[in-house]
Amino acid sequence: MRKWETENPKGVVVIVHGAAEHQGRYRWLVEMWRSVGMNVVMGDLPGQGLTTRRRGHILSFDEYVHEIENWVKEAQTYDLPIFLLGHSMGGLAVIRTLQLKNLPIWGAILSSPCLGLKEQVPAYLDVLSKGLNKVMPTKLFDLGLTVEKATRNPEVRDEDQNDSLYVTKVSVRWYRELVEAINMAFRDIEKMPDVPLLVMQAGEDKIIEKLIVKQWFDEVDLSEKIYKEWPQLYHEIFNEPERDYVFTYANSFVNLHI
Repeated sequence: MRKWETENPKGVVVIVHGAAEHQGRYRWLVEMWRSVGMNVVMGDLPGQGLTTRRRGHILSFDEYVHEIENWVKEAQTYDLPIFLLGHSMGGLAVIRTLQLKNLPIWGAILSSPCLGLKEQVPAYLDVLSKGLNKVMPTKLFDLGLTVEKATRNPEVRDEDQNDSLYVTKVSVRWYRELVEAINMAFRDIEKMPDVPLLVMQAGEDKIIEKLIVKQWFDEVDLSEKIYKEWPQLYHEIFNEPERDYVFTYANSFVNLHI
């Protein structure tokens, strides 16, 4: 976990990255938050980035929940308004954390949250994965995520092609835990705390099925929630060529609640 501070901060943003990636890919976003007076807390999720355990593997999705809870506890030391921002699988992890833990946050921002995959795994492979999860849970397979699917930004694509920390394979257990977490995000939807929520979804998402994201958003019962779809943008909205506009929108949400 790392902390980035700014002069005269007005709040703290806790950022949770997505599958395969790591906190180092968020340098631009970290600096943008600092430029508007927000401290940032972020780290690498278990099994990704510079964490020491086996890459691409987890024992339980709860490992992500516990990690996010610890990051929020660290953010509390600033005694400032706290906002959670989760991208893709990180968005799903934020949802599960809020459903399971009582966190003192002022709002949550979900960026193309992983609530349903665009390309469904064939039924026979899904069944096979259930069996392998019992006998070979650490077996790795290709995640199938490519930088071309994630963003249209050529600079980000070039960086990712040479990123040694980018996870290309995940374990059977990781996949089964992801599927279960998605199911639980819907099953426990009534457990979402009544905090302001902003869901920002890529309009041309090649990885996440946006219709399922909208379904979850429509079902969640909150006093204040906003759904914003960004036409033509790919999955990583904070890396797209239009990311300045995306950030401005997210920052306006934060400012509205401080």
